[in-house]
Amino acid sequence: MVAIARRLGGLTYGNAILMLGLTALFFGGNTVAGRLAVGEVSPMVVVFLRWVIVVGVLVPFLWRRIRAEWPVMRPYLLRMVLMAVFGFVGFNTLFYIAATRTTAVNLGIIQGSIPIFVLIGSVIAFGTGVRVLQVLGILLTLAGVTLVASQGHLDTLLVLAVNPGDGVMLIACVLYSGYTLALRNRPQVSGLVFFSVLSVISAFTSIPGLVFELTSGTAQWPTLQGWLVVLYISLFPSCLAQIFFMRGVELIGPARAGVFINLVPIFAAILAVSILGEPFRWHHGLALTLVLGGIWLSERKAAARQGGTAAGRAR
Repeated sequence: MVAIARRLGGLTYGNAILMLGLTALFFGGNTVAGRLAVGEVSPMVVVFLRWVIVVGVLVPFLWRRIRAEWPVMRPYLLRMVLMAVFGFVGFNTLFYIAATRTTAVNLGIIQGSIPIFVLIGSVIAFGTGVRVLQVLGILLTLAGVTLVASQGHLDTLLVLAVNPGDGVMLIACVLYSGYTLALRNRPQVSGLVFFSVLSVISAFTSIPGLVFELTSGTAQWPTLQGWLVVLYISLFPSCLAQIFFMRGVELIGPARAGVFINLVPIFAAILAVSILGEPFRWHHGLALTLVLGGIWLSERKAAARQGGTAAGRAR
């Protein structure tokens, strides 16, 4: 898979916008895949097979680099296990469980809350300063997510009732936000090697959940459509999207590259409506506007400050 990505052509692989746009598209497609998996393969079987396939694709290509950089990663092993358990296995397990109880449109829009949860976590864990616009951005995004979770009904908000699937997805977003915050102090090795080792850990730590499904009689091995879904999830959101995002960061830097992830809710909504035929109602449009607007406000000052710093260095 690494070789395929690098053989796409110098012009294509050097186009940051294309790389990051495809990343957001593949992540958005993951929400549709989650819905298509319902009835075709059970959640923990998806999670287990996903990481086994990722390991089978990446590790053979990167084995020498993994061995060379392992001494740097070894002291971080416990941290990496926790990151894999919460960020990869935990998030994906809850994601596919949520997919059985809510729509792909909702899944995509709620994922837009992750940058805001990361910002809140940065304040709590690292004492990061928050500006007025960032607070406003947090409130707008949370309002959008709440609107989706309540299905746009005021009476639902008044009794504080939330669609179970949307509630599970919110918890999944909190877990992934914790993983994102932990990346701040990850071992200083190449991103692809780090991701490959996390994938190995994820494959092993997903076994208990698989055993639980097997012993409880809820496990469902993939049908033909289930295998197609699992392969898409494994090869596109899990492998190619990671490679493309890393390449995008190399080309234009993490600050500018991170903004493209805001396209995920948009792609998720478009794909859900066009492929699954899900309805796109007024509250989805309003929630999408609130989520994206909130993210834009929360990142505006940071982007301007980084831009000014870069300009100062250029001088």
